[in-house]
Amino acid sequence: MASTTMAKINEDQVRKAVKALLKWKKLQSKKTHEPQNLNSLSDEEENEEDGVVDDNFIYLQLTLKKIPPKELTTPHKITLPNPFFHPLESFANICLIIDDRPRKPHNSKTKLDVETVQKKLKSEGISITKVLKFTKLKSEYKSFDSKLDLYSSYELFLADKRVMNLLPGLLGKQFYKKKRKVPVPVDLRGNSNWKEEIERACSSTLLCLGSGTCSVLKIGRGGMENGEVMENVLAAIDGIIEFVPKKLNGVRAFHLKFSDSLALPVYEDLPDQVQNTEKKKK
Repeated sequence: MASTTMAKINEDQVRKAVKALLKWKKLQSKKTHEPQNLNSLSDEEENEEDGVVDDNFIYLQLTLKKIPPKELTTPHKITLPNPFFHPLESFANICLIIDDRPRKPHNSKTKLDVETVQKKLKSEGISITKVLKFTKLKSEYKSFDSKLDLYSSYELFLADKRVMNLLPGLLGKQFYKKKRKVPVPVDLRGNSNWKEEIERACSSTLLCLGSGTCSVLKIGRGGMENGEVMENVLAAIDGIIEFVPKKLNGVRAFHLKFSDSLALPVYEDLPDQVQNTEKKKK
């Protein structure tokens, strides 16, 4: 991490936030095994109707001082040192969207099909739960319910980079509203080493700067070691400031949270008036 960033990021504060958040998640997981009352059940049903699904991911919440320029709203891939998906393990719940559109006559490369892709994935020892054709996504996932079912069925979505710009209109707001399951782009045509490409994608997170000042990105999941999550937080911050105008000086705050938890601060650049008030309180 750049020295200027390290000077402003309090690693001890990051460490405390990670520890507190993971401890809270463990306590919450114990509660899920206890009998639920009617109020908690009705709350869950209401969430399901709204399309809100709690997950096990840890999010880094970015708050900027100003709304970013439109040219910066393209998703940016940031590599993390500790992956929270393992495509070589059978329990990885991953959906891969392939570009099976007909090739142009002058293009010698044949289109991808599910059988060909599955054979190559198997030969390289990559565990992908679902291979979904782009044309099938376009024709069979038109209703809100079908899109919500797809959203809820997989933890991670990968997509051929050639169709990335077409996916927002097909997948719908659920995938992009809170940026929790925006597909990670992979190059399946220009890269013969799919294993390396998919492993790199599973070790990455996406920064999607929106039309406001707040954005979130995945940096870990419950069950990871404290040190692994902390390393990912610091790496994510380092990657984020490369795309933010004015670098860290353009950042108002970083918070750490689960989808159903409070947001814990790991960095705050408070206005001078607020800082003076805080000093007086101390």
